[in-house]
Amino acid sequence: MSPGPALTVYFDGACPLCSREIGYYQRCRGADAIAWVDVAATPDMPPDLDRAAALARFHVRRPDGTLVSGAAGFAELWRALPGFALFGRLASFPPVTALGELAYRLFLPLRARFLARYRRNQAAGGDACACGGDAVSLPPPPGPRP
Repeated sequence: MSPGPALTVYFDGACPLCSREIGYYQRCRGADAIAWVDVAATPDMPPDLDRAAALARFHVRRPDGTLVSGAAGFAELWRALPGFALFGRLASFPPVTALGELAYRLFLPLRARFLARYRRNQAAGGDACACGGDAVSLPPPPGPRP
């Protein structure tokens, strides 16, 4: 019998910000030992994790079955990735986790606003940046022009 994943990470794949961050983690060394669950694209959720809760907040299931979320979830993920392991251990200290959770709770309303703006922009067919700015064209490179 093969062992289960080191962790199971539940994330909102419909959120461009979340998808980009998770995509980064998925390319890291050690990510192949983690089960990545895109909640937006997964019809079956475990009985102890409601879909709405999983879409609203980052969740991680430890190998022992314990479900953690928010800053504690990120600390677990970082500890499982060798390149982030030291940061994950630091983030696991209770005072640091509490500060991280405060920061995460302050970020969540901003995430919701960003996502709403992004979806409105996509529905309108716009090419403006979802973070509030207009699409930017880069200036020509320096040097002589032909």
